[in-house]
Amino acid sequence: MNENLFSSFTTPTMMGLPIVIIIVMLPSIMFPSPNRLINNRLTSIQQWLLQLIAKQMLSIHNQKGQTWTLMLMSLILFIGSTNLLGLLPHSFTPTTQLSLNLGMAIPLWAGTVIIGFRYKTKASLAHFLPQGTPLPLIPMLIIIETISLFIQPMALAVRLTANITAGHLLIHLIGGATLALMNISVMTATTTFIILILLTILEFAVALIQAYVFTLLVSLYLHDNT
Repeated sequence: MNENLFSSFTTPTMMGLPIVIIIVMLPSIMFPSPNRLINNRLTSIQQWLLQLIAKQMLSIHNQKGQTWTLMLMSLILFIGSTNLLGLLPHSFTPTTQLSLNLGMAIPLWAGTVIIGFRYKTKASLAHFLPQGTPLPLIPMLIIIETISLFIQPMALAVRLTANITAGHLLIHLIGGATLALMNISVMTATTTFIILILLTILEFAVALIQAYVFTLLVSLYLHDNT
């Protein structure tokens, strides 16, 4: 157990070259394009889930916001599949890297804000100053609202990174404790192993929930600006 606790979060390399691009492209293999008249069960379940999520997430959008359907569905599929693949042994989870999550959050957030300032200029500017604000508080509120606007992509990225990283660290720690306790107390090792199984099931749920939350927040930002 001399392995570094954070070694599973380092970017993997092959012959000195980072292979994170290959890992990021790997989830696309899990969602092949159907080329048959009648789909198999796996493809049918995937399409049913996508239709259910799209119907629930895009029901609040107008016609302009619904043009982002393909982007939002691709986003939730990418985040969810990379989170799940990261739970496999000796694998790498790209969403534990803050740089990757910021690379997803900032362009999407910037796109929604630009759309808002382009098509709803008055409403977007009105968010910086609520109606009925006392005159002495106007400069302070404008600064606070501006900071809250620019902190949105950081909150998106940090939330996803923190939740996925924390779960992986707990699995790593409890797994190491289980191996260490096998030579000391079989009963205690069995108890920690059961906890490890329950935590792994919880991580499966967290991986999917965090993908949904990330995409839902982007969808809400889009709704506010369209």
